[in-house]
Amino acid sequence: MFGYVRPPLEALPQQEADRFRRAYCGLCHTLGRRYGPAARMILNYDFTYLAILLSDPAEAAPCRRRCVSSPIRPRDYQPATPALELAADESVILAWWQLRDGVADHGFWKGLGYRGGAAALGPAYRRAAAARPDFDARVRRQLAALADLEKARCPSMDAAADTFAQLLAAAAADVTDPVRRRVLEQMLYHLGRWVYLIDAADDLEKDAASGNYNPVALRYGLTDGKWDEKSRQAFARTLDHSVHMIATAFELWDFGVWRPLLESTVYTALFAVGRAVLEGTFHRPPPREQRKKHKKETT
Repeated sequence: MFGYVRPPLEALPQQEADRFRRAYCGLCHTLGRRYGPAARMILNYDFTYLAILLSDPAEAAPCRRRCVSSPIRPRDYQPATPALELAADESVILAWWQLRDGVADHGFWKGLGYRGGAAALGPAYRRAAAARPDFDARVRRQLAALADLEKARCPSMDAAADTFAQLLAAAAADVTDPVRRRVLEQMLYHLGRWVYLIDAADDLEKDAASGNYNPVALRYGLTDGKWDEKSRQAFARTLDHSVHMIATAFELWDFGVWRPLLESTVYTALFAVGRAVLEGTFHRPPPREQRKKHKKETT
């Protein structure tokens, strides 16, 4: 994923921040157990949010142990659950295809990092794809459709966003309860649309300089990567519409102990991230800095 879906940990009660960190560490342990150390490198807040969405309403009793990132002080973490295993499998598939997309979008030298990452994650991806073949096939189809839109330089912002939204909605396909599956599909669909659009907005200047496809720039005629006020306001409204649709679906299901975390992300964090991207003040830390920050917060 992209690093935009993050709960406002600094504004949450301590018990909720701790609950999120247990899920974060639980996903890390699940990735390591199922796919080895290399898979832990893809861990981020986005994938943790996916794991929480897929989790049962009650939190499992935490485990406690030392790990590579905390070799001295033991940390509490969520034990492996079907939801964490599903999130781990789907996270590996999504991360691998994102790396492959990076290879396709960059030249030889600039694409070396993506190639190295894809090679390191390759064995994990093959196991995850074998475990979740339907999800892998859906991701493959949607990314192929998105690639076709990019090649055609399709000016429809919604058509491009829809392909990624459908991809993310497929993450709920293995949920057995039909009502819950429908709620999660709707949340993930509109979250996928929001993520795709916010990522395109964040890349406006970079894509203007490189000439890469950017449907937001094409939709609003932003040839220099700069917003005019009318376009900025119109784009903010379409972002807010996606968040409102996420919230509408969210209110249809009881997420139990996870509700405060999910609620704060939907009703506060997504709006804050959208505003920061449009104002040019949003900066995503690289994965290593994310892990250092997480380590500092949990010690």
